[in-house]
Amino acid sequence: MAVASEEATIICNHCDRAVPSSNIDLHSAHCFRNLEKCKVCGDMVPKKYAKEHYSDTHAPVACSLCSETMEREILAVHKGENCPQRIVTCEFCEFPLPAIDLAEHQEVCGNRTELCHLCNKYIRLRERYNHEISCTGVPDNTGSSSRDARAAERGQGPQRRQPNEFSRKRLIFTIALTGIAVLLGSLFFGRKTEDNQVVH
Repeated sequence: MAVASEEATIICNHCDRAVPSSNIDLHSAHCFRNLEKCKVCGDMVPKKYAKEHYSDTHAPVACSLCSETMEREILAVHKGENCPQRIVTCEFCEFPLPAIDLAEHQEVCGNRTELCHLCNKYIRLRERYNHEISCTGVPDNTGSSSRDARAAERGQGPQRRQPNEFSRKRLIFTIALTGIAVLLGSLFFGRKTEDNQVVH
């Protein structure tokens, strides 16, 4: 059985599609009457939906976060990846903030220090990952931790009271002061009640 050879095609002047030559007249009549080429994307759109296509796909819209105007079709990508006001989280403290403020925040946040419980050194948060990989877990007794170094720099400065000693003295003082106030109050009110009984 013989296979029919491929039918010759003609390019439609309106939609630029290849159409079988036997159907070109019918196609052209339908195409010119019902379809319109979008001036923005070049897609063939039914004439009755041309305005809707433009407003749904190409009409400029404002981003609700930063008010920048763009085509509707790229709005989702803009909000998810490019908008300076999209909410992102700090890699050090996981605090949510606008992307435009992230670099400045992380510059400060990454310089905070945390104690490594393996080697007892204070490590900058931005260096924590590399430190965890290379940390031997051996406590550093050379006095090179940042707090020890600061204390050594102060040298012969006045001795600071230990926090526990200060709290204990304040507690004793508060108890003594409260006791005196209660004693004076009871004496004062005791006399008033005696005076009231004498008058009656």
